[in-house]
Amino acid sequence: MAVVVGAAALTAALAAPAPQAAPAPQAAQAPPAAGNQGDRITDRIRALQREADRLAGEARTLVGDLRKLEIERDLKAEQAKQAAAETAAAQDSLRETTDRLANLELQRLSQLPDMKQQLVDVYKRGRSGYARMLFDARDLREFARAARATASLATINKKRMDEHRRTLDALRKERTAFAQRARELQTRDSAARQARSEADRAVAARSARMAEIDSRRDLNAQYVGELQVAYDKIQQQLKATEGRGNAVNVPLLPFRGALEWPTTGRIGSRFGQAEGRLGGSAVKNGIEIASTEDLPVRAVHGGTVAYADAFTGLGTLVILDHGSNNYSLYGYLGAAGVQTGSTVETGAEIGRVGASPAGPPALYFELRIDGKPTDPVQWLKAR
Repeated sequence: MAVVVGAAALTAALAAPAPQAAPAPQAAQAPPAAGNQGDRITDRIRALQREADRLAGEARTLVGDLRKLEIERDLKAEQAKQAAAETAAAQDSLRETTDRLANLELQRLSQLPDMKQQLVDVYKRGRSGYARMLFDARDLREFARAARATASLATINKKRMDEHRRTLDALRKERTAFAQRARELQTRDSAARQARSEADRAVAARSARMAEIDSRRDLNAQYVGELQVAYDKIQQQLKATEGRGNAVNVPLLPFRGALEWPTTGRIGSRFGQAEGRLGGSAVKNGIEIASTEDLPVRAVHGGTVAYADAFTGLGTLVILDHGSNNYSLYGYLGAAGVQTGSTVETGAEIGRVGASPAGPPALYFELRIDGKPTDPVQWLKAR
C-alpha cells in the first residue's frame, strides 16, 4: 500500500532518525465511521439479522430459502459498505496526520536559524557566557543595565529552546501517530476487500439458486405457487388492520392522476404482469420501479403506518392506511424509516430503496382502492 505525501519536508522528517517513541496523542485514536449513513448501515444490519433469525425458525420453503440468500446478500453488501466507510475514515485520518506532520516539520525548519544563531552566540561567549557582560560593567548603573539585558537574553533563549523542544516532541508523537494510522488503513483496506469478496459470493449463491429453480419445472412451479401465496398474504395483512379505528382518513379519490411518485426511476415491471421468467401464474398486484439504492422513498399520500417490517416475498414492507379501505404498499425497502401506528404526511420519508429479489435496486409499489389492487400508474402524475 503506497501513501503519497505532498510535502517534500515530510520526506525529510520521516527519513530523520526518530527519538524514542512516545505514547500516541489523543488524535491517534481511531475515529468512528461517521454520521447518519453509518447509523443507517448499523440499523440495517441489525434488522437483517433479526429477519434471518426469524426465518431460521420457520418451515423451509423455496421463497423462504431465497429470502435467506437475499438477506445474506444484503448483509454482506451492508458490511462491505461499513468496511468501505471505515476505510475512508482511516484515509481521512491519515491525511490529516500527514498534514500535521508536514506542518510541524516546516515549523522545525523555520526554528533552525534562530537556534543556529543562539549556538553561535554561546560559542563566541565561551564558558563565561553572559557573566562577562556583568563583570565588564564599570559602575552600578551599567551593572544594572547588563543584568537586565542578561535576564532578557536568557528568557528569549529559553523560550526558543522550549519552543523547539515542544516542536520536536510533537514531531515524535505525530510520527508515532502516522505509523499507527498507516497500519490502521492497511487493516481497514484488507477488511473492505474481504467484505466485497464475501458480498460477491453471496450474490453468486443467490443467482445460482434462482438459476436452478428456473431450470427445473418442479421447483419452478413450487416457487411460483409460493410466491402467489406470499402476495395473497398481503390481503390477510390488510384485513388485520381493518376496524382499528386509528387510521388517518385523508380522502384519496380526488388525487387520482395527481399523486407524486414514491421515488425516482423507471417502471421495470407493470401492474398485472406475470412472473414471466418463472413461466408461472403469479401476478404482481403492483409495479416495480427500477431505481437507485438508498434513495428516499416517500409517502404518496398521508395516512397511518399499518405495517412496517419484513414480509416474505417483498423484503422489508411498509403499508400505509389512508382510511376508507385505501392503502399504499412499499416493498423491497433497504430500510424502513417509520414504525407501525405512526402517522405520516404526504411526502414524508418512509424508507430507502433496497435490492429487489432479482438483484438490482428497485421499489415495489402497490395501491389498493376499496381494498382491491389497482394500477398505481393511473393514480400517479404522468411523466
